[in-house]
Amino acid sequence: MLGSVAVDILDQLARLVEHQRDALLAEWRTQVRALPSARNLDVPTLNDHIPHLLDELATALRSGSGETIAQALLEGSPPAHGLQRVKDAFDIEEVVAEYNILRGCIHDLADRNGLSMQGRPFHVLNLVLDGAIGSAVGTFATEKALDVQHRREEYLAFVAHDLRTPLSAVSLSARLLELLLKRDGSETPETTQKFKTLNRNVQHLQRLIEKVLLENTNLETETGVKLERRRFDLWPLVESLIHELHPVAGTDSTRLVNAIAEDFVVYADASLLHRVFQNLIANAISYTPRGEIVIGANLTNEGGTVECFVRDNGAGIPEDRRRAVFDKYETDSEKQGGLGLGLAIVKTFVEAHDGVVNVESELGVGSTFRFTLPGQQR
Repeated sequence: MLGSVAVDILDQLARLVEHQRDALLAEWRTQVRALPSARNLDVPTLNDHIPHLLDELATALRSGSGETIAQALLEGSPPAHGLQRVKDAFDIEEVVAEYNILRGCIHDLADRNGLSMQGRPFHVLNLVLDGAIGSAVGTFATEKALDVQHRREEYLAFVAHDLRTPLSAVSLSARLLELLLKRDGSETPETTQKFKTLNRNVQHLQRLIEKVLLENTNLETETGVKLERRRFDLWPLVESLIHELHPVAGTDSTRLVNAIAEDFVVYADASLLHRVFQNLIANAISYTPRGEIVIGANLTNEGGTVECFVRDNGAGIPEDRRRAVFDKYETDSEKQGGLGLGLAIVKTFVEAHDGVVNVESELGVGSTFRFTLPGQQR
């Protein structure tokens, strides 16, 4: 049983927390904004469940025991708070810190009003806040672990998808070379065996890639992309892609044109930009079995922003599909073997550069995909 003095102190502290809640929250926000991830959050987002937690604390103080409250916290607002802080880009130390800052603010409030935090008040406060920390941190850690796993799986799926196009080019080039040797009478038993080995290994790689893609068809998160930007010439990158994809374009049936000036320089991640153009050109080839695909780039007047484009005179995209072409797993029902990742990869990598991508298309006339690359910040 608690003595009357102890009960009175708990009740006074509970009333103080309730009556001074706005001032307490303001003091807490001032200190929490010293955390890097909290600096630019608006008040509602920063507060999140903390006002409700103070109400729970007042209830626990009046009851003289935080046990039932601490149990309720496991299913209440702290788990949701942990999820919110993942979205707010907090790290786990910052999640713990904001609760400990609140603890310090409550101690300061009690001191200013001549209330002792020793004994039962100290125990109840710690029980409630430590329970909230444990629940929020547990949810935060679980969500971050799932996020890392999903990002890794999606990254693997993106890489596997992008390997299909150059692998198809290797396979087609090998077949063309084999046909040329047969036509010229240069084929030997040894070269025949070598081509069989090459084709067998290409097919094996294709099966492995398809397996990776099929095992990652339910991913929902955006991939985490780390950029390594530098200034480089764009013409050689596109020219090498044209040579790589020439067999996929059906040799002479579809003409690939590099319309980029030879001295045109961009500031971007060369590896990711290579994959953006690869997917756009491969997509254009699939809709332009006979025709022309032009790859170009221009400097805009907006702070050195570059606009790149891939234009074809192929089949075009129906109006009802244009808005969804960049969505993951959005595929053309008339195209076989596609998993709807190519243009989703383009959108992800362009947006990682803080650029935008869009498409203009007309049935029977062709399509133009455009994307921007912001200039280098001085």
